Amino acid sequence: MTLESADRLPWRQRPAALLAVTAARALARLSPHRLRRVLLLASRGARPATAAQALRARTAVVSVSIACAGPRCLQRSIAAALLCRLRGTWPQWRTGVVTQPFAAHAWIAVDGEPVGEDAGAVRDFSVVMSVP
Repeated sequence: MTLESADRLPWRQRPAALLAVTAARALARLSPHRLRRVLLLASRGARPATAAQALRARTAVVSVSIACAGPRCLQRSIAAALLCRLRGTWPQWRTGVVTQPFAAHAWIAVDGEPVGEDAGAVRDFSVVMSVP
């Protein structure tokens, strides 16, 4: 597994990204049911994120966290969604599976299109959980 590359984040933007990554690390340990409830609560009252806003949040998260730049898609997707929320917006947060061979993945999307992911690869996943 290779790490995603990202430009260095300006210092004034780092605290919010680090806060989102730290919160996501804790939330990723919750059961799926509890995680969904927490994310639904977090998403209340937020405007829908644009693709640019969601990509900016995802890029910020990847730039401050080696774990999020690597294979931890659950933590990365939660952190990106939370960072969007800190900025007043919310992307679609999704998890899904493929069965042959079995794999699970979590990502953020805008208008059903994955953000910062290989769209062709993500389309193979059947969505199991989604938070608007």
